[in-house]
Amino acid sequence: MLLSSSFASPLQLPLAPNVGAGAAASAPRPALMSRISAMKQLTGRVVTTKANKTVGVEVVRLAPHPKYHRRERIKKKYQAHDPENQFKVGDVVELVASRPISKTKHFLAVPVPPRDTRRKAQLLPPLQSDEDGEAAAPSVQ
Repeated sequence: MLLSSSFASPLQLPLAPNVGAGAAASAPRPALMSRISAMKQLTGRVVTTKANKTVGVEVVRLAPHPKYHRRERIKKKYQAHDPENQFKVGDVVELVASRPISKTKHFLAVPVPPRDTRRKAQLLPPLQSDEDGEAAAPSVQ
């Protein structure tokens, strides 16, 4: 049996020999029968929007240097599909794998809220009404 995935090379699994038509239907299936679609998440910054419905996204990752064993920044630029032309240069986007849209576009750009916004929403307590402050302060006319 041949399993294929868009992220992995085809995998050949050994199967039990067919004893009969009924035995093949009732035989337990291997655990790897489902599609293997594990992919690390790509997040980057939009660096160009010159093409129509396409954005250039630069993804930065840290990798160890082969000789000096220090981590160095490695940048790679991907072309991503932006159907509504909604992104501008500097926006942070997440790249989601999709079917090949063109020769160079294999990703779809999805907006990601800024990190500060997500963090402030988690750290700040919920807002309370200021009815006490309005009643205590005299109105000036």
